Amino acid sequence: MQHDSFSLSLPEPSGRRLAGGWLLLALLSLVGAGLVVILIVLARTPVIHDLIPWTGSFRTALVIHVDLSVLVWFLSFAGLLAALTLAERLVGIGQWALRLAMAGAAVLLFSPFLGQDAPFMNNYVPVLNNTAFFVGLLLFGSGFTLMALLVLWQRRPVQHAGELGLRFGLWSGLLIYLLAVASLAWSWLGLRHLPVHDEHYFELLFWGGGHLLQFTHVQLQMLAWLWIGSLAGLPLFLTPRMAIPLFVLGALPALAGPVIHFLYPVDSGELRLAFTELMIYGGGVASLPLAAMLAWALWQAEAAANAEQEVMRLALRTSLILFLFGGVIGFMIRGINVTIPSHYHGSIVSVTLIYMGLTYALLPGLGYAAPAARWAGYQLNLYAFGSLLHVIGLAWSGGHDVQRKTAGAEQGLATLADKIPMWVMGAGGVIAIIGGVLFLVLAFRAIRRRQV
Repeated sequence: MQHDSFSLSLPEPSGRRLAGGWLLLALLSLVGAGLVVILIVLARTPVIHDLIPWTGSFRTALVIHVDLSVLVWFLSFAGLLAALTLAERLVGIGQWALRLAMAGAAVLLFSPFLGQDAPFMNNYVPVLNNTAFFVGLLLFGSGFTLMALLVLWQRRPVQHAGELGLRFGLWSGLLIYLLAVASLAWSWLGLRHLPVHDEHYFELLFWGGGHLLQFTHVQLQMLAWLWIGSLAGLPLFLTPRMAIPLFVLGALPALAGPVIHFLYPVDSGELRLAFTELMIYGGGVASLPLAAMLAWALWQAEAAANAEQEVMRLALRTSLILFLFGGVIGFMIRGINVTIPSHYHGSIVSVTLIYMGLTYALLPGLGYAAPAARWAGYQLNLYAFGSLLHVIGLAWSGGHDVQRKTAGAEQGLATLADKIPMWVMGAGGVIAIIGGVLFLVLAFRAIRRRQV
């Protein structure tokens, strides 16, 4: 790899084992999320939902799915990126951070069987109001927070110029994560006067921190885009040092989070509106220009590329397409219907696709076998196509005012015109599940065939 391209250099073997552990946790979180998403898709699909007896568990399944597929998957992959930069002498402590996070994720997965089944569908971090769930959430959050603090406190020296820009993107993302944790603590202190812990309470509790956490995901998505762009052999349209101002631009809006907390009470409508507008107007301030530059670089790239580069280009191309769809649909939101999950599914899948591509690229460097490029390409196409259908079906149903967070007869699908978009959603969901399962099969097979 050229030294002026974007990349994070690989650490010593102990650091690679730590990174591999975070990758394993990320993959296992998708396994757990995949098991429950089957219930979610079937419970929303017309005709099929009449044949299954357990749609009453839809909300509990949705809580676990969202937390595993977004919170745990995204932050575990961030843990992998952080492990690549951790100083050798702190790897032992990093292993304890990983163990905490793994224990927390396991408790989260089994929490419906360890306490009261009381799902609350609040935004960002939906919860089960039982002790086991919160123990799992605390353990996982503590593990990742420890990892973030270790990386920000002590880092390996930068190995080459191409690493500097990505390191800065990682540091900025981790700092924003700590701001999100501080926002959560601030909200918890500000809500002590509310005696009842209901859905409204948890909506307020996670509102500020949840919005700030999205800026972390955006920073790390931009990091992955740049790295994949280099691996794809795209024309060098941005020097590594020029990427730093871009990451600064992306991080600056998040600094308004503490200011919002100073200005407004936690339970005020003004605070909720301020964080909402912060995300609307600040979330794409850096990612949109970068996405446009990467799309242009893909357009200008030479047609000749090896099989591995083609996989990287496919990961980047599909990620950008879902990013575009998610963003456009966000401006179509009117009311509280399934247009909202259509918007954030597009954004979430965009991040997931680029992380899938980066997983394929990193597996050999972490000591595992390289997945077959042809199968990796099939997987990315399948997952992207299914997700696109899923997103389009949800957005289409939003035009029929199908309400979000409902299943079965609660959706009110009275006419054929109401049902067709949800059939599209269901078909897309099934195809995406197949693509997701194929990703896990390829990744775990590569891990099992560890290089000698």
